[in-house]
Amino acid sequence: MRYRLTFMIGAAVGYVLGARAGRERYEQLRKGAQRVAQNPAVRNTAESAAQNGRAMAAKAFDRVGERLPGSISDRVRSLRERGQGGEDDWGTSNT
Repeated sequence: MRYRLTFMIGAAVGYVLGARAGRERYEQLRKGAQRVAQNPAVRNTAESAAQNGRAMAAKAFDRVGERLPGSISDRVRSLRERGQGGEDDWGTSNT
């Protein structure tokens, strides 16, 4: 109950502060976030993190794959095969 109340208070405070800031401030924040997201250094770091995550997930599956239920290991294998196309849903390479 305590966490639910804390969340509701936080949401209410965020709503009030957001309403007071207005549309102009929202647009400023949105444009700033877009500039950060389009920064080449940020994009390269995000892609490197994604590649490292895929590599670590593959290593983990190789270690515990035989202990997983068949339905899960079959699903992971099908996702791996589908991911060999070069581009994922986010437009980054799988290399």
